[in-house]
Amino acid sequence: MQEYAIIVAGGSGSRMQSDVPKQFLLIKHQPILMYTIQAFRAYSENLNIIVVLPEDQFEYWYQLCYEHSFTEKYSLIPGGQTRFHSVKNGLESIDSPSGLVAVHDGVRPVISKKIIADSFEKAARYGTAVVSVPLKDSIRSVSTETSNKAEDRTKFRLVQTPQTFRLDWMRAAFSQPYQEVFTDCASVLESAGHSIQMIDGAYENIKITTPEDLRWAEIYLNP
Repeated sequence: MQEYAIIVAGGSGSRMQSDVPKQFLLIKHQPILMYTIQAFRAYSENLNIIVVLPEDQFEYWYQLCYEHSFTEKYSLIPGGQTRFHSVKNGLESIDSPSGLVAVHDGVRPVISKKIIADSFEKAARYGTAVVSVPLKDSIRSVSTETSNKAEDRTKFRLVQTPQTFRLDWMRAAFSQPYQEVFTDCASVLESAGHSIQMIDGAYENIKITTPEDLRWAEIYLNP
């Protein structure tokens, strides 16, 4: 089956305390998004990579590619109002009637070739494959400021990306009207009636959101 990767990079730098969108922040002199693209290219030279960015960031991205001599092959697609709409734009750029699509956060640069391979393998078998990890800490559910209770953490998983699905299932699922509960692709596919198959991720597969995340990513990418 033809394989595609949609890398969504529409974040801002607000929680990073930076004016620069977080996907463009540097780790060892290279923007985060470039590491992410390189990780998927390392998985396969034949992978069709689609990068989704806000259109007003295209010029800045092209300048960064020039400055860093970044020549990886990919398609660049403008993002939408929400993550849902950005993924939908990426899907609409795919001409093939069938295949497998992995959707990944542009600011998760510490993604291994093994996890990407497992994601495509399981999606080919089950139609869905969502990367996740077990919780380490105890958790409590909170109903009010003064009311909360302990929960069994073994019943919960922390969801990561990539999230990989059959292309035809994704197209049908993303034809639904947008809902605020669509926080990731798994919630969209689930709403369309598909069961979600979870696979093991890795704790180092962090989503860079805060300055602390950036420091951890620097360690993982430069052991």
